[in-house]
Amino acid sequence: MASARGLPTIDGPKTFAEVFRVPRETILKLVRYADLLGHWQKSTNLVAPSTLPKLWSRHFADSAQLRTLAPDSRLWLDLGSGAGFPGLVVAILQTGKAEFRMHLVESNRKKCAFLAEVARIVEAPVDIHAMRIEELAERDQSLNPDVVSARALAPLPRLFELASPFFGEGTRGLFLKGREAEAEIDAARERWQFVCRLHPSLTAKDASIVEVAGLRERTP
Repeated sequence: MASARGLPTIDGPKTFAEVFRVPRETILKLVRYADLLGHWQKSTNLVAPSTLPKLWSRHFADSAQLRTLAPDSRLWLDLGSGAGFPGLVVAILQTGKAEFRMHLVESNRKKCAFLAEVARIVEAPVDIHAMRIEELAERDQSLNPDVVSARALAPLPRLFELASPFFGEGTRGLFLKGREAEAEIDAARERWQFVCRLHPSLTAKDASIVEVAGLRERTP
C-alpha cells in the first residue's frame, strides 16, 4: 500500500529505513527510542495513546521529513519538544555529523526526564532546556540556530512570537502544520514580515511543512 504522497506506507523500521535511507545503526537507535516511549507511556502521558500503533509514521516519519529540508544544518532549535517530535528524531538521524547539535526546549519536567533518558541511551547530540521558551530567549540571547522547528505547539501568529527571538539573518523556520496552514499564514502576516514556502507533508494528506525565512515584526 502506498501513502497519500505515493511513498510506501511507513509501518515500521524496515519501510522507514527504505524511505529515509538511514543505516541499520540509526534504525536500532529509533527502535530503542520506540521501546522507551512505550515503557514510559505507561506512567507518563507522552503522546496520545491512539497514535502509538502508528508510531513510525505518525511520529517518527512525520519528524524525519524535516531533516530532508535542512540536511546540512549544524545548530537546530526545537520548540516545545514534548516526547521528542520532531527534534529528538532529527538529532538521532544527524548523530555522527560533524558539529551538529540539537537544542530541545520543553517546560514539562517529566517529558524532559524522558528526553534525557532517550538521548543518553542512544547517544544523541542534544542539549535539553527544561524551561519555557520565553525564559530561554531571555537567558541565552547568543543562541543563533540554523533551523527553528515546532510541531503542534501554537498557531503561527503565536508561534512566530515565540520563535522570533532566535531568528538570525540565515535562520529558517520549519513548522509542521495541518489543514489550516494557509489561514494561519494569512493571520500571521498582519503582524509579521516573512518569506514563506509550503511543502506537502509526506505523512498526512492535509498537512504541510511551513518553511519561513526573514522573520521580523512589522514596524508600526
